Amino acid sequence: MEQKKEWFNDREFWETFAPIMFDRAHWEEVPAAADGLTRFAALDLDWEKAPPAAAVPERAESPRCLDQCCGFGRISLEMARRGFQVTGVDITESYLETARDDAAYEALEVEFIQEDVRSFCRPLFFDLACNVYTSFGYFENPRDDALAVKNAFDSLKPGGTYVMETLGKEIAVRDFVPADWFERAGFYVLTAYEVSGAWESLKNRWILIRQTDQDGGKKGDIIEKTFTQRLYGADTLKRLLLDTGFRTVELYGGWDGRKYDEDALSLIAAGKK
Repeated sequence: MEQKKEWFNDREFWETFAPIMFDRAHWEEVPAAADGLTRFAALDLDWEKAPPAAAVPERAESPRCLDQCCGFGRISLEMARRGFQVTGVDITESYLETARDDAAYEALEVEFIQEDVRSFCRPLFFDLACNVYTSFGYFENPRDDALAVKNAFDSLKPGGTYVMETLGKEIAVRDFVPADWFERAGFYVLTAYEVSGAWESLKNRWILIRQTDQDGGKKGDIIEKTFTQRLYGADTLKRLLLDTGFRTVELYGGWDGRKYDEDALSLIAAGKK
């Protein structure tokens, strides 16, 4: 019996939707996210005042960072600039090719691996692991979500930190709109959202309409994709990390360390092994 192909294994989707999902604003927020990661993990290398860790004799072994679902390597490259030894893991080879090219251009040594986060594990190797930019909750089976967390836990050294950023259920309820539209990267973008169950997940429908002839496509061409994200409330996500084995879990509402409350920008959980 042929195994059902999961929606995120669609290379054409990622390549077509990349300019929509990863616009300039998403790149501009990278330094703030890296600031938060290093602060939550207590691994600030004071990178603006000192050379990279690998260049400092007394700190020859710089911290190791695992970037789950790294995509184009936004966080991977930034953490490497700050002196971390970085391994980025993703299933989309074209994204990894771009990340490798960018790393080579900047003379950064970053390991990029094409693999599913449900299978990638390097036991007791990393000081920091992260899963950011709402890359969590898309597996059909919630046990696979737990497996991705378990692999991060097992890959961390004792005392290591796992930082997750996702769309909290509380924020999804607060900001819910059934539909929206905007223009970006030469497309009209229409989005529609549907709540599943008791706010267990959010069904996303994205429709792209080309504004002009471009990239081999014609004006008026329509591209559509539907996918579902499982929603985690703050207490549920914290319980998932604790049940996995993390000793403590801190919750934040943004990379600036604000509380996870009615003004939260996102749900960030930092688990200490």
